[in-house]
Amino acid sequence: MTSIHGHAVLTMMIESGEHYSESSLEKAIHTRFGETARFHTCSAENMTAAELVAFLKAKGKFIPAEKGFSTSERKICRH
Repeated sequence: MTSIHGHAVLTMMIESGEHYSESSLEKAIHTRFGETARFHTCSAENMTAAELVAFLKAKGKFIPAEKGFSTSERKICRH
């Protein structure tokens, strides 16, 4: 199974221009990448969508908004 980098999820969020809750982001990830997709980042691997959302939140990748959260290009590492 191919693993998708977490940057793809952050890019999806930016391109959508939407604000998310943790559950709505997980649903959007499932819609875009499939319910069985696995994800990795620069420091973790083999995560489900829910695990990735929790990981990104813990890493400070989300920007709080009035209705949920979003992200920005500056939250995507470039190494």
